[in-house]
Amino acid sequence: MKKVAVILSGSGVFDGAEVNETVLTLLHLAKQGASYECFAPDIEQMHTINHLKGEESSDKRNVLEEAARITRGEVRPLSDLDSTEFDALILPGGFGVAKNLCDFAVKGADMTVNDEVLKVGRAFVDAKKPAGYMCIAPVLLPHIYGKGVKVTIGNDGEVASAINKMGGEHVNCGVRDIVVDDKHQLVTTPAYMLAENLLDAEEGISKLVEKVLYMAA
Repeated sequence: MKKVAVILSGSGVFDGAEVNETVLTLLHLAKQGASYECFAPDIEQMHTINHLKGEESSDKRNVLEEAARITRGEVRPLSDLDSTEFDALILPGGFGVAKNLCDFAVKGADMTVNDEVLKVGRAFVDAKKPAGYMCIAPVLLPHIYGKGVKVTIGNDGEVASAINKMGGEHVNCGVRDIVVDDKHQLVTTPAYMLAENLLDAEEGISKLVEKVLYMAA
């Protein structure tokens, strides 16, 4: 049985991990016979958004504690993640990736990545273990894999341009498809960067999980 580490960035599309993407990822890992463990950095999130009103709230929330909402409490601090214990890595999206795992939401192509996220991502690269990143999460990849890494976030011109500026190679992709960088054993899919419904997101995520597990074999 393959074991996959899943990194979350909180809970909720506007300030944390995208809930549908996370649940679909875990569902397809289980359906395809893999086990998984979830992790999140034990840090304060950038800010809190009222998801009903779309407005910023004065609440201060912790990324790890918020991630526990999705996983029914089954989540560990990212500092505990040992890449030698896993066969692959997957990161669902959500704006928490761009706000909590890095500062892309504020700085764009001049972004920096959280030290723990960078360390873990590079550990899987160094071990030549496959990874899957979805939605906005591929903005991390030029920092983790270096120049020339092939990724997709769909077809958003501004984000694609930023990825290219950071040294990545963005490839336009439909919502229900994936982009595979065989050299780096890396799979990306647009998910809710393009998805208009659950079925859109589900098909691309299913393909991503299947390909990552195939590479892990």
